[in-house]
Amino acid sequence: VEALESLDFNFDKIVVGLINEVRPHPDADRLFVCDVDAGGKSVQVVCGAPNTRAGLKAPLALPGAVLADGTEVREGKIRGVLSAGILLAEDELGLTDDHTGIMELDEDWEPGVELSALMPQGDWVMEIGITPNRPDCASVLGIAREIAAITGGDLRLPQYDLEEKGPPIESLARIQLTDPEGCPRYAARIIQDVRLGPSPFWMRYRLHLGGIRSINNVVDVTNYVLLELGQPLHAFDYDRLRGHMIEVKRAFSGQRFTTLDGQTRELTDEVLLICDAERPVALAGIMGGLNSEIFEGTRHVLLESAFFDPITIRRGAKHLGLTTEASYRFERGTDIGGVVYAADRAAYLIQKVAGGKIAKGVLDEYPNKRPQPTIKLRVRETNNVLGTNLTTAQVEKCLKALKMEVKQEGENELLVIPPTYRVDIHREIDLVEEVARISGYQDIPVRTPSIRASEESRYWELDMSSRVRWVMTSMGYTEVITYSFISPRLVENLGAAPDHRLMNFVQLLNPLTVDQSVMRTCLFPGLLMAAKQNLFYGEKGLKLFEWGKIFLDRGKDQQPEERYHVAGLLTGPIIPKRWHSPERRADFYDIKGAVEALLENLGATGILFKRPAQFPGLNNEGSADIVVHEEVIGHVGQLNKDVVEAYDLGKGDFFLFEIDAETLRSKIPTEKRFTPFARFPAVYRDMSIIVAKDVESLTIEQIIKREGGALVESVDIFDVYEGKGIASNEKAVGFRVCYRSADRTLDGEEVNRLHQNIIDKIREQTGGRLREK
Repeated sequence: VEALESLDFNFDKIVVGLINEVRPHPDADRLFVCDVDAGGKSVQVVCGAPNTRAGLKAPLALPGAVLADGTEVREGKIRGVLSAGILLAEDELGLTDDHTGIMELDEDWEPGVELSALMPQGDWVMEIGITPNRPDCASVLGIAREIAAITGGDLRLPQYDLEEKGPPIESLARIQLTDPEGCPRYAARIIQDVRLGPSPFWMRYRLHLGGIRSINNVVDVTNYVLLELGQPLHAFDYDRLRGHMIEVKRAFSGQRFTTLDGQTRELTDEVLLICDAERPVALAGIMGGLNSEIFEGTRHVLLESAFFDPITIRRGAKHLGLTTEASYRFERGTDIGGVVYAADRAAYLIQKVAGGKIAKGVLDEYPNKRPQPTIKLRVRETNNVLGTNLTTAQVEKCLKALKMEVKQEGENELLVIPPTYRVDIHREIDLVEEVARISGYQDIPVRTPSIRASEESRYWELDMSSRVRWVMTSMGYTEVITYSFISPRLVENLGAAPDHRLMNFVQLLNPLTVDQSVMRTCLFPGLLMAAKQNLFYGEKGLKLFEWGKIFLDRGKDQQPEERYHVAGLLTGPIIPKRWHSPERRADFYDIKGAVEALLENLGATGILFKRPAQFPGLNNEGSADIVVHEEVIGHVGQLNKDVVEAYDLGKGDFFLFEIDAETLRSKIPTEKRFTPFARFPAVYRDMSIIVAKDVESLTIEQIIKREGGALVESVDIFDVYEGKGIASNEKAVGFRVCYRSADRTLDGEEVNRLHQNIIDKIREQTGGRLREK
């Protein structure tokens, strides 16, 4: 319950008044002078309401009464004529917002009786928050069911006593379900010779409390039953239905239709239509049409009560951008078993408030009857989940309180059939939740969660993702969270071949749009679309990253493979132009450095970069596979220009990386050992090696480490030079080598011999030579 509103009205000094005589006001064309019987005394009242007439009974506020807006009634002259009271409209009493005329009271109410003795008092309006999975609670009946189940009270259903005095309904109309999937069940009633007019006060009052404006007695009944039972209904003018038939079918793309609100809407084949023999007359489950609405001249009514497929209505409403009370309920699921009951109840109320004859019988098209699922509930499992000790009889009592059919199957099992209005119950765990609700959450014992320690954390994903976020944000990257559903076109734009693993999509059976029809196989598309949006908003330099799952199809009979990945994107200036320094734009080494920092902070060792990357979309000249302990765990590099163009990203350079976090996890040692600080001094040697341009620096670095063995502590590249003094097909790479022993001090001669041996091996294996000073 989100809000409560008391309906205590102040009707002090407001009585039932009977207008005995009405005279024109001598000095005002639009005013009347009325003699009103206030219960044994006559009161003169000046009134301007258009429905003022002799014989009408209306609320009469006497001097001293206080109206809903706080105005106190006083005796006074209006245009020179004494008025000793006010004949009130409904809004002046605070009952509804109607101010079209004075309120017309029931004819059998006695003049002079205090209104407080006749009008509803002490009532409450409850505003209840309904979760999307409980559409059955979006009605008075639904809430009453819940209260009865929880309190053990008796549930009294709205009653009706139909008097079918019209001709057989089969002789008046017919129904055709051309799309039985979109409309599995459609029922109709016909009421002839209705008298259209305003609804009685009790109905208008209830609709007002429910937030619905009164229109006329026939339409008001459909809205009243909507609030009462939760079943949307629609009333057609029977005489305006050509061929006196109803057909439910799909619209065609480009078809146009004018709805009750006067708007002409363009349709697609996602929209379900209600048609007569020649044309559409309503948007099924959403809104009626202007060409078949109830109007002043309506004499015969065809009443629709149907069950429409929730997905169909949701898609149609979304396409049209139109949400109504009806579509709200149909989208979530209505009671397919209550369709005829709602039609009968509405027909009874129409006859009660608008007269007319109800045709004999009901048209009920239900070609493919849906059996209710039978769900097995294990009492022992229920107690295990809830931590309770409920008996089979107690569990059965809870379920029967919810109007479920229950049959005992052995000592510990129940076979349960939920009612048709409980569209949210499909599995055993759903029944367990219902048992918990009805037996009482307060009776479930409170226990401290037990945690079983294990050598390897079960929550590695939480641990690693937290560390990834900390490292990436500390480097200035911003996390984005993109859709797992994408268009296959985004992967094709990376240049992936049809047989590439990235094209191994998990297809969605019911995609919301074509652009969300498959599940992503890598994180690059989401990052690129996020970058595109941010660039459109005027951002220049971007540093983005994402942690999330990718999905790979493993065949028809297997669940998709789900793997956690982390990816990053870098583009634009990373150092803005300042008075003392020029602007510096991102390059490959910036993104490579971010990858190295991330991996080292996660505890990875044995990190190598092998060029070029074997991954679609990355430039061969500026990319590499990321290798940890001789296994490829990801890719890093510059985006190809044709991919930049395909994604419409502009003219900048884009650098990305993506790492398979689960493969990386398997390469990070679980046991961490402390390495003591070095006790002996280091010896540094620099060398610049001239090699062919196609020789990777990594190759030379590996030779240094291999030949130097345990005495080489680290190798750093401090310079790469191309230009004057170097051949056009060569480059000079500068290395700084740190030598250190863990158990002794190295002497200079030993280091020089080792350093020279390394230079000789580089010459033998790469053809490189030492650059002269």
